[in-house]
Amino acid sequence: MSNPPSAPSTAPAPPLAERRPFSHAEHGIERPDPFHWLGGDDPAVLDHLVAERAFYDASTVHLEPLRSALKAEMLSRLPAVDESARWSRRRFTYWTRHPVNSDYAELWRLNHDSEAGSTTESESSSLFFDINAEDRGTGYLDLGIASVSPDENLLAYSIDTQGDEVFELRFRDLRTGADLPDLVARSYYGGAWSGDSRFFFYTVHDHAYRPHQVWRHRVGTDAASDELVLEEPDQRFELSVRAPRTGDVVVIWSESRSTSEAWVLDGTDPHGVPRSVGGRRHGVLYQVEHAPAVSGDRLLVVTNDGAVEFRLMSAPVPRTADQDHTAWSEVRAENPAERLLRADAFADTVVLSFRAETQHRLRVVPHEDLAGDGIVLRSQGAAGCLDLARNDLYDAPAVTVCDETYLRPPVWSSVDLHTGEATEVHRGEAPAFDPDAYAVERRTFPAPDGTSVPAVVLRHLDTPLDGSAPALIYAYGSYEAVDEPEWDPGLPSVLDRGVVWVHALIRGGGEGGRRWWLDGSMQRKQHTFDDQIAVADGLAREGLVDGDRIATRGLSAGGLLQGAVFSQRPDRWRAVVAEVPFVDVVTTMFDETIPLTITEWEEWGDPRVREEFDWMRAYSPYDNIPAAGSRPDLLVTGAVNDPRVMVREPAKWVAALRLSDPEWSPRLLFRCETSAGAHVGPSGRIGHLAYEAEIYAWVLDRLGVADGGVRA
Repeated sequence: MSNPPSAPSTAPAPPLAERRPFSHAEHGIERPDPFHWLGGDDPAVLDHLVAERAFYDASTVHLEPLRSALKAEMLSRLPAVDESARWSRRRFTYWTRHPVNSDYAELWRLNHDSEAGSTTESESSSLFFDINAEDRGTGYLDLGIASVSPDENLLAYSIDTQGDEVFELRFRDLRTGADLPDLVARSYYGGAWSGDSRFFFYTVHDHAYRPHQVWRHRVGTDAASDELVLEEPDQRFELSVRAPRTGDVVVIWSESRSTSEAWVLDGTDPHGVPRSVGGRRHGVLYQVEHAPAVSGDRLLVVTNDGAVEFRLMSAPVPRTADQDHTAWSEVRAENPAERLLRADAFADTVVLSFRAETQHRLRVVPHEDLAGDGIVLRSQGAAGCLDLARNDLYDAPAVTVCDETYLRPPVWSSVDLHTGEATEVHRGEAPAFDPDAYAVERRTFPAPDGTSVPAVVLRHLDTPLDGSAPALIYAYGSYEAVDEPEWDPGLPSVLDRGVVWVHALIRGGGEGGRRWWLDGSMQRKQHTFDDQIAVADGLAREGLVDGDRIATRGLSAGGLLQGAVFSQRPDRWRAVVAEVPFVDVVTTMFDETIPLTITEWEEWGDPRVREEFDWMRAYSPYDNIPAAGSRPDLLVTGAVNDPRVMVREPAKWVAALRLSDPEWSPRLLFRCETSAGAHVGPSGRIGHLAYEAEIYAWVLDRLGVADGGVRA
């Protein structure tokens, strides 16, 4: 396969990492690891990463005009003021607002209390939290939570300013706009208020970034006096906490990849004891929703107990003692064609989220007929996603749903819970963008084992599917996760240059339900890689795109996917983008001291077991370097503060690839964030689009279309 010209000859030589003797020995097998030192704290590690970043910058300087053009196009699709749909509570209506050229949102609310005395919306509307104002000048900012108390007088919010997912938790009095002196220096995602607004429950993660504790903070007191509510000793499990919209209970749950347990705490008695809803049984997952009905107080339980694609159960609320699963009773049986995802209870109805035919849909059923057909709500787009938006009121007669697709800004509608009638309430804007200029279609391609792999194909109407256009394939394929279709202001810039963009819905993800994940994890992980290659081969074989100009992209576990298909079929790709790739699989899964190891043995395997060691060793990119002379261009990213994929993984992989093919090495670039930065790249809306412009500029250049211009 021919390739476009490499980086300008003025670029420096690529950095070469020092080789230091080191070898792993497991199950009688030696695994040489001369770049093991890149996972240590030697100052030479940062020096090497800085050198890699300098080589990337120098090698892509010629792309600056294209990057600037792409970024300008992306920004032009953002409205001057970008507002969300609104959601109501007792005293206020809330929404988010992005001012022009702002990286972060503002949180606004409208006082609809008749005693407020205001006569216009502008008089009774107020900005109560400006995320931009929390910027500490570190180059990174992320909001973990922003939770308004039940009485709507307080805001709990948390901020990460390094990208390491350590959040500082604070509290603001919304009546005065002043922060309280309360400060929790280390917290994680999620949180819940007590029903009386006096206490806030939050999670804390350990050195391995496992949220293992739930704490209770009394507003107005020093965090040193916070009380531990629940601790999870099993290192395979992670704790979370939330408050259902009834406000009567707080739910805590602990979950591994295969097993979970949930507890409820009386929301009106925050000092109470958490009570187990159904105990813990290996292989059984469940989540609970508080759903009081005419028949009495109860919980709804979504579980895979005896149901691969999950079923719905009813359970008493354990107020005084723990209970086990024998207290549950089935109220909706499993449908093998639908993956039941969650249940959201409202006063008269329950909204069930489910996936069918790869699409996320909703089903509204009354409390008295939870097994019925109900009212099914689905996206109006050919490849869209319909989901519940923010709905905080339990007794609401209608809910707001959001319909989103790849090439249309989201549309929010209010849906009557009794009739299913939908009324549009808000529509996202995209100036100077015509969604009707593009085509979206679904196709399937056969994997080697005969499985049909679905893919969504996007293109400009002027780009024919006749084998002449280049293609970029995106995929993830792990954890039963799904990258739902969503509006991306950067994607049209790729399509406008004649590239076909393809979302491969491969096994290991959740697009095809729980079985789809099971068929692409553990000993079946190779199916994930086979599916990605099958989509690329199918696109070329059927004459849809130019088989010599196919690029592939993915992040994190999707980066592992890129590393695997890079090694297994280097001839298939013109270019590969592996973002924060999990590529040193065996070594990482042996290291119990780092984040996401023990908790992930049920996704990838436990390498202490010989059979599972062999699975991972067979595909781990660092242990399967492809032969020299046949490799596509490769762009790798990483971040020194990334707690999910340690920077040593991409650094070691890049070093090994450079060593094994010096002639090809200049075509390998490593974009490493060497200061503040996170797993998913730079923070902020503008920062993220600038990053996307960088990635897309490189891809377009490698596909040979960088100078192709933009369609009018």
